[in-house]
Amino acid sequence: MSFGIDVNLLLYASDQSSPQHARAAGFLQSCAAEGQVFCLAWLTLMSYLRMATHPRIFAQPLSHADASRNVEALMALPHCRVIGEQDGFWNTYRDITGDVPTRGNLVPDAHLAAVLRQNGIAMLYTHDRDFRKFAFLEVRDPFAD
Repeated sequence: MSFGIDVNLLLYASDQSSPQHARAAGFLQSCAAEGQVFCLAWLTLMSYLRMATHPRIFAQPLSHADASRNVEALMALPHCRVIGEQDGFWNTYRDITGDVPTRGNLVPDAHLAAVLRQNGIAMLYTHDRDFRKFAFLEVRDPFAD
């Protein structure tokens, strides 16, 4: 069974000043080594590029070239799938947000959840508890003991 990976894990793995850095980097290394299919949404990859290079988010932001190399390294893995919106996306988004008050920072989470649902992905690794609001998703926190 394949799974999705949220942007926060990519960011922690790139931010050496983060207390979550070692655990996130270890998680991504295990994903790379194990060979199980994992999915990254274009939304996730573009969010990573935006935040990893932003001086207000990272004390030492990555250059665009370095952040792009990180993305390319993941995309080059034979068991990585990059996914995006499909026809009917808006209907899927409306369906999953129908019972979830969606505003502010929950909007991009709902966007990712809808992309995952459209692509048949029901499991997401993230450190963001907000994804638990989407009943169809099995949310796993790789930092949980």
